Formats: sequence, C-alpha cells, structure tokens
Amino acid sequence: MALVLIGSACLIVGIQQHQHPLAGPAQSLKVHEAARAKAANGQASAGPAKLTPLATTRSTPVELTVSAISLTVSLSTLGLNADGTVQVPTDAQQPGWFRLGPTPGEIGSAVILGHVDSHAGPAVFFKLPSLVAGDLVDVGLADGVTAVFKVTSVATYLKADFPDNAVYTSNGNSALQLVTCGGTFDSATGHYLSNIVVYTSLTKLIPASGAP
Repeated sequence: MALVLIGSACLIVGIQQHQHPLAGPAQSLKVHEAARAKAANGQASAGPAKLTPLATTRSTPVELTVSAISLTVSLSTLGLNADGTVQVPTDAQQPGWFRLGPTPGEIGSAVILGHVDSHAGPAVFFKLPSLVAGDLVDVGLADGVTAVFKVTSVATYLKADFPDNAVYTSNGNSALQLVTCGGTFDSATGHYLSNIVVYTSLTKLIPASGAP
C-alpha cells in the first residue's frame, strides 16, 4: 500500500519544475496550435488534391469508453498551470481532456490524461498498459456525436524522453492520445520513471441519436 500511496504523485511531480512529463514543454503546445490553425484555415502546400480526412466539428468530450478494459467514465477538463505546464486531474478516478488542444474527432492530436493509481488503490488508467493495437476507444461529445478511435500502438517512455511533439502536435489527421504513468517505480523520488502513451486514430463518427 505504501508503494501505491507514493506512486499517486506521479502525475503531479514535475509541475513545479516547469517540465511536466505528461505535458511536454510549452514550445510543443505552440507548435500544435500553429498546426491546428493551419488545418482550420485550409492552408496546404501546392500539389495533387487529397482526400479530406475524417473529422468532426469542435465539441467538448464528456465521456470515455474503452471496452477492452471495461472502462466507462466521465471526463473533466484540463488547462494550464500558472507556470505554463499542463494541469493533471485532481480526481484519481476521472481522466481529463486537455482543452487547449483539439477535441477528440477534430483534426489534430487530442490528449486525455489520467492517473494510474492513488492512495486508495488502482486509479482510472490502471489497466491502460494492457491495450493492444486494434482495441477501440469511444469518446462521447457534448453535441451527441461519438468519435470512435482505434488503438495503433502503446508505448512506454522514460520521462526524460517524453515525445511531446508526437503526443501534442497535429499530423493532419484526427488522433487521440491517452497518457498515464508507468514503468519502474522509484522509491527514492516517489514516482514512476516512465509514461505510457496509447496512440489512436479516428475510424468512425456516430451521429447523435435522431440526427440524419
């Protein structure tokens, strides 16, 4: 139990160091915003016409469902701390969507962060590392649309090597990254040494009930 208690600080450690491992440096957020603005304005380099990627309009995500790990949970909303780092959920059993990025289903990389454990035991993303390519992740939006994503890969990174650009920067399609802590627990520092990132891509949009 002592291990779980200390490990719950994983998503919090680093906020005061201006380099939160789940958020990435502020520069990556600027890169993401520039990419998002470019996509929104329809800017593209000259060349052959390309198919319009699957996407929906901006709508706040309200519910996350991951059937493979029997998870259905409401979502909170996260912003930035005073020092410019990304906030993390205050409730160990409720993940949060980073509201300064795209909403799930928009063009760009949406990000949802959640805790792996707490003083009470396993937290909301405790089973996240067990996901495999092909598993589905559903996100219910406030407008009634459900964005369905498919897991493409699950990766573990040492916090010093956290790939902020890969997680937060747009690649021109609609993606969703789920982020938590994992790897080896360091009793000397009181937190896990790594982060786990589940990468997904949008595969389907289910209209609101009754919508054409």
